[in-house]
Amino acid sequence: MVLSKEQIHKVMSHIHSKDTKPEILLRKALWHRGLRYRKNYKKLPGTPDIAITRCHIAIFVDGDFWHAKGHREHPGEQIGSNKEYWQKKLKRNVERDRDVNDELTDMGWLVLRFWESDIKKDLQKCVDTVCEYCGR
Repeated sequence: MVLSKEQIHKVMSHIHSKDTKPEILLRKALWHRGLRYRKNYKKLPGTPDIAITRCHIAIFVDGDFWHAKGHREHPGEQIGSNKEYWQKKLKRNVERDRDVNDELTDMGWLVLRFWESDIKKDLQKCVDTVCEYCGR
């Protein structure tokens, strides 16, 4: 199925970078476990989706497509049209993730990144990982 430019624009305009369903699921689960956090914490590089300041943990919920899950070495392989643009864009996203990880680590923060599909598949495992590092 080939979409027109207008259809693609409409689909892409409905994609949000904040408060995605996987983010909300993880936040609610962490809150129920008694962990308090800041969301979209602008005081840190990369604006982590969740920042547990007490434990110095920065959590990112990465979208499978936007962060090239399964294609980190060759981002954009799964793209059908406008391949050059998307390969460049996804490659830059992966590079930025690495840069942000390095910067936060140098500041003494632990960086945890969860794929949206992993949160959907096994939310409890993700929550347990965070709790383990936070001493809960």
